[in-house]
Formats: sequence, structure tokens, C-alpha cells
Amino acid sequence: MKPILKFLKMTAYLVILLSLSFVFGITLFFNFAPQIGSESAGKRLERVKSSNNYDGKEFKNLVTTTMSNPFKVMSKVGKKFFFDNEGREPKSVIRTHPMDLKAFNEISNDDFGVVWLGHSTLLIKFEGKVLLFDPVFGERASMFSFAGPKRFEYSERIKIEDLPEIDAVILSHDHYDHLDYESILVLKSKVDRFYMPIGVGAHLEKWGLESSQIFELDWWDELKFDEELTLVLTPTRHFSGRGLSDKNKTLWGSWVIQGQTKKIFFGGDSGYFPGFKEIGEKYGPFDLCFLECGAYNELWSQIHMMPEETAQAAVDLKSDLLMPIHWGKFNLSLHPWKEPITRLGIKARELELNLGTPEVGKLMIVSKEVPTEKWWEIYD
Repeated sequence: MKPILKFLKMTAYLVILLSLSFVFGITLFFNFAPQIGSESAGKRLERVKSSNNYDGKEFKNLVTTTMSNPFKVMSKVGKKFFFDNEGREPKSVIRTHPMDLKAFNEISNDDFGVVWLGHSTLLIKFEGKVLLFDPVFGERASMFSFAGPKRFEYSERIKIEDLPEIDAVILSHDHYDHLDYESILVLKSKVDRFYMPIGVGAHLEKWGLESSQIFELDWWDELKFDEELTLVLTPTRHFSGRGLSDKNKTLWGSWVIQGQTKKIFFGGDSGYFPGFKEIGEKYGPFDLCFLECGAYNELWSQIHMMPEETAQAAVDLKSDLLMPIHWGKFNLSLHPWKEPITRLGIKARELELNLGTPEVGKLMIVSKEVPTEKWWEIYD
């Protein structure tokens, strides 16, 4: 009996030691891995605390939003999420287009052009200014370089080095599929101005940006961009966080970009809520809106719209044209990868809504021709 007891005791010690080592390792990672970012301090923290949208502990949505316990969610979908990938990623390489710098640079100041780079990353030339939204050029939308959602295979991968000179980077929130550490490291020496919701600046400052490059806005704040544009941070129904203990420590939002003659809306991430109609009433109509249509599920429908709600949100915003984003690059939910755009197309036709569907990397000049081809249908 004694050898058995000794073996059991040694096994228990080993399990405890391994468990403590694992916890210690995780703690070290989340405290020191640079890609996690940083929480606000000093004047940035004072700005956070002064926001009407901050309750003293965290930022809140304008409407009641229930966030399901992540452990309960994973208990329901975990097996399928990790082991059943059927249909959730394309089986073949998606044809994409190289950056057409000549055509992009030739866009006149009274027109605007868009290059969709997959998911929510957009390059827009708007009334002479070049704006880059939610730049994610890394391999994965994840805190890890070796794990997490990996980008789909594209025939052409546009890199930051392929882009024209950029006047400003505009961020919607700090989630990994919208704020990419590696991309910011490259962009920080190429771009003078970065616009973002309150609190997000702490991440960028940790990553080496100067405070003079960082502009943080609260919901409904308006800021002049030179003389040509006005930028407005508007509400969404979502959440934030990059680590284990920073949930909702930074704000999230959408953007109104108002020029001399035209207006566009960049939706970031959001569940459907009355805010779309309020934004439409206050700043619409819009010439074009970019709204998410992927990564949804009934279990988290309050923070990510269903495709049919995306179409209705475009109507609420009084937008002449909808271009769907937040799809076509990462596997972030349980639905087939083509389902979001298929469902959105059906609802858009029902609502008589104009839908622009350019291929990744292909320049769309709004005044000339808006692509409407169902290019995704040729892929498995």
C-alpha cells in the first residue's frame, strides 16, 4: 500500500505544480505580452472617468445588453466551434485583386473610392483624404501568433507597403479582428493621425505612438479633420476588451465621415438597436454605409446583428447604398462563410436596398459603377 500511496501523493503534487505553472504562465502572458495593450492611466483615465457613458467601473451600452457568460456559451457551442468546420471556411483560394495605386490616386476630390481588404478593413479616398479603417493585416485575428482565427487564403494579399500615403487611421474598438498589434507597429511611422474611441489610445501609446498622433473621442463628439472633413464618433451596441480583466474598459463606436458634399458611415461592430435610426435622423442621409453582416449567432445576437437586421439598419440610417463588411476573411462564428452575404442579399432585395459587393482588393469608385456580382457563389 505504501508505494501506491507514495505514487498517488507524487501524482497529486505534480498536478498541483503543473496547474500552478499554467496559471503563473497565463498571468505572465496577460501582464507582459505587448499585443494585449494597456489600460488607461493618468490623463487618459481621467478622460475615461469623465465620460457620461462610463459608470465608474466600465463603459455601458445605451440600451440594455445581455452578455452571455462565455463559459455557458462555450458549453453550448464549444464542440462545434472547435471541431466542426464544415462550410465555415472556403475550400479554395479566393480570387482577390492587387492594389491599383494609379487608379486610386487619380480619384478626384469630388468623388470617393473604396477598397475592401476583407473583414472590416477598408481603404477609402474621400474628398481628397485617404482613410484606413480598422487595419488588420496580420495572419490571425488573435492575441496569439500560433492560434486563433486565421485569415482565409487570398490569391493576392495586399500589404501595408502596397498602400498609398494615408492621412488617418480610424478605429472602431479594440477587439483583435479590428485592432491588430502588428499592423499598428508598421503604420505608426507612416501615419500622423489615429482616431479612436476613448481608452483605446492607451494601447497605441504602449505600442510606441506619440500622444500627438492619438485622438480619442466619446460618443457624439465631433472633430474637424483639416477643413475638408468632420469626423463624428457615434454609438454602437457592443463591448470591448483584449485581456482577462479589461472588459469594457475602453469605448466602442461607429463613425460618421462628413465631407463638403457627401457623407459616409462606418458601423464597426454592433447588435441592432434604435441608435441606427437616431444617427440617421441626426446625420443622414448617407451616400454609403459600411455595416457588419458576419460572425453572428442567436446566442450573441445583442452584440452582432443578424444579416436581416443589417439591411434594416441601412434603411434606418437613410443610406443610399450599403456595403457589407465583417465577413469574407475570418471564421469567427458557426455559420457557413457565405451565409451572411446570401441572407443579406435576400433582405436587401425585399427592402429595395442598393447593395455594393466588390471583390477583395478591387477599387470601387462610387460615381462610376457599383459592383453587384455575386462573386462568392463560385466557391465551395
